[in-house]
Amino acid sequence: MGFSFIDLFAGIGGFHLAAQANGGECIFASEIDTDAAAAYEHNFGLKPVGDITKIKATEIPDHDMLCAGFPCQPFSIIGNRLGFDDIRGTLFFEIDRILQAKRPPLVVLENVKQLATHDGKRTINRILDRLSILGYSTEWKILNALDYGLPQKRERTIIVGFLDQSVEFSWPEKENSYIPLEKILEKNVDAKHYASPRIRRKRKLAHKSKYDVAIWHENKGGNISSHPFSCALRASASYNYLLVNGERRLTPRELLRLQGFPDSFEIVSTDVQLRKQAGNALPVPMLQKVISEVLNAQAKAQKLKRKSTYRNTPSRSVSKVNHL
Repeated sequence: MGFSFIDLFAGIGGFHLAAQANGGECIFASEIDTDAAAAYEHNFGLKPVGDITKIKATEIPDHDMLCAGFPCQPFSIIGNRLGFDDIRGTLFFEIDRILQAKRPPLVVLENVKQLATHDGKRTINRILDRLSILGYSTEWKILNALDYGLPQKRERTIIVGFLDQSVEFSWPEKENSYIPLEKILEKNVDAKHYASPRIRRKRKLAHKSKYDVAIWHENKGGNISSHPFSCALRASASYNYLLVNGERRLTPRELLRLQGFPDSFEIVSTDVQLRKQAGNALPVPMLQKVISEVLNAQAKAQKLKRKSTYRNTPSRSVSKVNHL
């Protein structure tokens, strides 16, 4: 099923890959980070515009689906009112004004898990209220990449919206397994990725893993745990120190694989930039399945409408001509 989409706050292209896998064609992208935009252009042949706040909605082409992994601001500007003014000053405002101007039939948004509970759920409710005012029926849910084939516990709030109020949407079913870490991890890893002997010794004195292959995680409190999957990757490793088997950091390619990026995705950034980009990226398989269900739901609604129209069309009476 072919459709056009725009990719706002595009990063290095997680949404692009997910939509493209469903037959989508990206006709516009925006990304303010120049390094991420360079990686996006290199891999997709489309140069993202910079700051979306400087782009007029009239400069954006008409499209079928708006995709946006909009940044997870604290939304501190949101007050006690409902409506348009509540989201001014947040980057959701940019999505709002584009939806007003372009009216795409489909919307898929992604944000951190905490969006669903921020400010006593008032933040997400205001977003949903605003989408409703704009004419969209919506569904939202917290999904975990671990349930959709990736060995990464990455929970994200996903919002889908439809201009067609008759659409009945179902979230993709969870999968029973995920890619084993062994298939994610590289062999013959460069020595630069290994932690110092002191750090490795300290980790192994503090923790003993029950898994042959695991990613060890040290949290803010200094507690260490290990699992046969990764905890959520982050742009900053301040409180998310990850070591494979307590010995080495993840390589750039491994970070991309944990987000579901194919090996055909070429790395053009430095290791430091790539760690930030991968930490900000979207889990591709999870979004791919969500977009598939969005398209299926819309197609079913359109099919039912066509059937209803056909049934309600008065049958034509055929006049018989008597030939003498």
